[in-house]
Amino acid sequence: MNVIDQNNFEEIINSAPVALVDLWAAWCGPCRMLSPTVDDVADEYAGRVAVAKCNVDDNEEIAERFGVRSIPTLLFFKNGELADKSVGLVSKQEIETILNNLL
Repeated sequence: MNVIDQNNFEEIINSAPVALVDLWAAWCGPCRMLSPTVDDVADEYAGRVAVAKCNVDDNEEIAERFGVRSIPTLLFFKNGELADKSVGLVSKQEIETILNNLL
């Protein structure tokens, strides 16, 4: 699992054909609930999808860049470009559906 900041953001989202970025904060209950699901997805899609977490409190510019107003937000990238977005607590199946459509 990669941790994204402003310095390595572009590198990580371009490190695989498909990338998933989890925007979260430590004080966010739904973010903490979603975290194990994102970890499972990272394990299951290892080698096919780059998965990273980005703390919005430490990286406000990334959240602003993508218009993130609520967390948790999952950003899905294909070939380095934003391809989809999911806001709120979502199921593993919903995440997998989006990833499988992008792969």
